[in-house]
Amino acid sequence: MSARNRELLALIPVALLVTAGFTSVLVTDNLDVGNVTLTYGAYFLAICVGIHVLIRFRLPHADPYLFPLVALLAAVGLVTLYRIDESLALEQASLMVVGAVVFGLTIVFLRDLSVLERYRYLIALAGIILLLMPRLPGIGAQVNGAYLGVDIGPIAFQPAEISKVCIVVFLASYLREKREVLIVGARRILGVTLPPLKHFGPLLVVWGLAMFMLVFIRDLGSSLMFFGAFLAVLYVATNRLSFVVIGLGMFALGAWVMAGQVSHINDRVDIWLDPFAKGAPDGAGQITQSLFAQAEGGLFGEGLGQSLLKLPGPFAPDCQQPFPDCGSILPAPHTDFIYAVITSELGLFGASAVILIYALIAARGFKAALTGGDGFAKLLATGLTAVLALQAFVIVGGVVRVIPLTGVTLPFVSYGGSSVVANMILIALLLIVSNDARKPRPSGGGVEHGLIDGGLR
Repeated sequence: MSARNRELLALIPVALLVTAGFTSVLVTDNLDVGNVTLTYGAYFLAICVGIHVLIRFRLPHADPYLFPLVALLAAVGLVTLYRIDESLALEQASLMVVGAVVFGLTIVFLRDLSVLERYRYLIALAGIILLLMPRLPGIGAQVNGAYLGVDIGPIAFQPAEISKVCIVVFLASYLREKREVLIVGARRILGVTLPPLKHFGPLLVVWGLAMFMLVFIRDLGSSLMFFGAFLAVLYVATNRLSFVVIGLGMFALGAWVMAGQVSHINDRVDIWLDPFAKGAPDGAGQITQSLFAQAEGGLFGEGLGQSLLKLPGPFAPDCQQPFPDCGSILPAPHTDFIYAVITSELGLFGASAVILIYALIAARGFKAALTGGDGFAKLLATGLTAVLALQAFVIVGGVVRVIPLTGVTLPFVSYGGSSVVANMILIALLLIVSNDARKPRPSGGGVEHGLIDGGLR
C-alpha cells in the first residue's frame, strides 16, 4: 500500500472516533441522537480528506502518519469541546477550516524552503513585532496577569503562536550558517566546552529575549518554549552538550531572578509549590480544582459527559458571560485546563493516550529532521518539532503541577484559532521537509558535506 493510501486509511477511524464521541455525549445528556453525529463525523472527515488530497498532489512522498496523528488530536479536542459546550465545538470546526486553508496555501506556494533562509531577518523581525503586539496600547489584552492576546475590532488572536514559527525559522537558518564557527572556535575550560566569545552573542541575545518576554509580556510558558527550542536546535547544529547545559543554567538563573522581581511570576511559583497553602495567591483555586477533577477520573474516567463541570442553578449573578466563562467549576476548561477535563472523563489511560499521540508526532518530526535533505531543513524540522513538544509539555506539566502553570494552549486540542492556524503551518513545514527527504533521488546524491559532524549522527 502506498504512503498516501495508508494516510487516507488512517483517517477513517479518526472520523469514526468523532462520531462515537459525539454520540456518547448526546446519549449521556439524554438527547436525541438522530443523524447529527453522522453529520459531525462526515464534516470532520471531509476536512481531513480535503487536506489529504492537497498532500497527495503537492507532497506525494511526505510522512504518511504525521497528519493522521494530528487529525486524531483534533478529534479528541472537538469531542471534548462538544462535551463542554456545543457552540465551542462548532466554532472550533470552523477554525479548523481556516487552518486547513492556511495549510494548503503553505504547501502550495512554499515550493522551496530556501526562500525562508533568504528572508530570515525579516521573518525574525516579524516574530519580534508579534511578541510585542500584546503590550501595544489600544490593541493589547491582558489575561490572568500575562499579556497574551491582541484585539483588533472583531479579530482577536495570540501573536505568540505565530511568532514561534518565525523564531524557529530564524534560529535554524542562523545556526546552519554559524555552526562550524561555533564548533571549530570552541575552547575547553575546566572540562567544559565553551563557544568562542565573539560568537557567543546569539546565545546571549536569545537568552535576553526569553528574559524580556518574562518581564515585558509576563509569559513564562512562551519564554520557556522558545528558549527550549533554541537549545534543541543549538545541540543538533553543534553536537555540544555543554552549550545546552550553559543555556539551561542561564535560563534557570534568569528565571530565578525574575521570579523575585515580577509579582505575577512569583505568584505562579508560589501556587506551584503549594496551591493548598493558607493565603495562597489568587489563582491557586484553579490548580486545586484541576487536581480534584483529575483525581475523580481515576484509571478509566467517569465517561464523556459524566464529570461535573457546571454548577447547577444561579451560579454568578454579577457575571454577564455565558458558560464556560462563568459557572464552570473548573476554570477555563476549554483552554488552559482542557487536559484536566480529558483526564476526568477518560481517566489516566485516556490522558496517557493523548500524551502518547504527542510523543508519536514528535518521533515522526525528529525522523523528518534526521532524513532532511540539507542542514537548514534538518534544523528547521528539529526546532519545529521541539517547540510543539515543549508546548504540549508546558501546558500538561502545568495542569498536573509538574511545573508552574502557564497560559499556552494544548496544540490541536484547546479551543483557539491562533493555535490551530499556527500549528497547521508548523505541520505543513514538517511535511514539506519530510517530502523532500523521502523523495526518490538520482544515484550519486548525498547529504550536505559536514552535516553529520554538525551533530546529526
